[in-house]
Amino acid sequence: MAARNRVKDLQEAVNCSICLDYFNDPVILKCGHNFCRACIIQYCKESKTSPSYSCPQCREVFGEGEFQPNWQLRNIVDIAKNIPEPRGKKACEEHEEILKLFCEVDQTPICVVCRESRSHKEHSVVPIEEAATDYKDQIQSRLESLKKEREEILSFKSSGEHKSQELLKQLKRERQKIVSDFQQLHQFLKRQERLLLAQLEELNKEIEKRRDEYVAKLSEELSSFSSLITEMEQKCQLPASEFLQDIKGTLSRCEREKFQNPVAFSSELKWRIWESSQRNASVETIMKKIKDSLSLRLRVEKAHVTLDPDTAHPQLIVSADRKSLRWGDTRQNLPNNPERFDTELCVLGCEGFTSGRHYWEVEVEDGGLWSVGVARESVSRKGGISVNPERGIWAVQCWEDQYWALTSSQQLIPFSPSQAPRRIWVYLDYEGGQVTFFDAGHGDPIFTFPTASFARERIRPFFWVGLEGSSSVLCSKHYFALLDQCSHLTLGP
Repeated sequence: MAARNRVKDLQEAVNCSICLDYFNDPVILKCGHNFCRACIIQYCKESKTSPSYSCPQCREVFGEGEFQPNWQLRNIVDIAKNIPEPRGKKACEEHEEILKLFCEVDQTPICVVCRESRSHKEHSVVPIEEAATDYKDQIQSRLESLKKEREEILSFKSSGEHKSQELLKQLKRERQKIVSDFQQLHQFLKRQERLLLAQLEELNKEIEKRRDEYVAKLSEELSSFSSLITEMEQKCQLPASEFLQDIKGTLSRCEREKFQNPVAFSSELKWRIWESSQRNASVETIMKKIKDSLSLRLRVEKAHVTLDPDTAHPQLIVSADRKSLRWGDTRQNLPNNPERFDTELCVLGCEGFTSGRHYWEVEVEDGGLWSVGVARESVSRKGGISVNPERGIWAVQCWEDQYWALTSSQQLIPFSPSQAPRRIWVYLDYEGGQVTFFDAGHGDPIFTFPTASFARERIRPFFWVGLEGSSSVLCSKHYFALLDQCSHLTLGP
């Protein structure tokens, strides 16, 4: 520490008081003060007291040209310039010895005197450069992870901003449709127009609010990560003794929880926008919905679905809690009751619907042959089954990586393999006679069956596994999901 101070004092002593840098071609005045030759000449040129001048330091008068080269000072300047800065050689504050060791127990640099003290005598120590190398490797590893996570957050931010713009554009188009259609209606419809526009405005504010919160959250995280990364990068550039100061704190700051991307725009928003568009499908439909339904609070219920073992094919084994279904090796000896499917590998949900609007979610995997949808209570359970609305079944099917709407004409639903939905919403509007399927991952409609009349008959969830090796699973929150290539159907809690 003392050596560092002495070097600093020497270097300051050979600085010119005019340019505040090392003397360059130093000259000495008769008063004994030294300056750079160029500095004192410029000083004289700028002075208005020619031909005599005052020393810049002591104000003693000297005449023009009354200064001589100071060769001894020039030599001292050259020596001072070449004295190496004692970087990386921090001294122990207690013993004023160079910190050459690192205590692995206390995780702090120490000197040789500290090593022999009671505080560290029994501790494991290593040379300070060796410890710095080890910890620098740890910091570099964490630094790469932090940088990678920062890139992920940037991606999340970009995706969230893009999604908000798409939602707002969709919302704007929907507003225009609603205004255009409601202009044709009478006073009653005008009141409903204002109501729907208010709902859309609320959605607009909610989307903008969620966007701002989402972007603010990501910006905050980005700032935090950037600051931490900058700090770690600067830390790694320090000499070993400075680098290892408070190394525990440094490591602790690196060990932060992995950033969890917050949900910016839930599929519920698209669902609500789509609901508004359905109410505006045509003036006649809107009038009917307004008279029959919009005076009440509209709700879409998440259906709590469990499997009905009395309907399951005998080769399908239903668990005691009615939430799992697996393929049995042999056909079970079960009563051939009227409710049971005896030929096709089908099962119905226990719950049925005679009113209201409901949906549940199906998660699917590629391959195999399966169908999912709804069926009338009266659907045929015996022998072969025709899966189409004429036979009381509204379903979509996956077959050899292609998706089909099971109508009487078997309509192909155009999906490329990369776009094929992995989660499907099955939506039932009983009073509206509507069965619609959505890509739950994006909230986009997949297929809507023509309006049907359920004639007050009970409608139940329908599942069909067409090939051994296909499977279905009901996940948490009362959702169904088709997963893997196992031969079983499982319902989660």
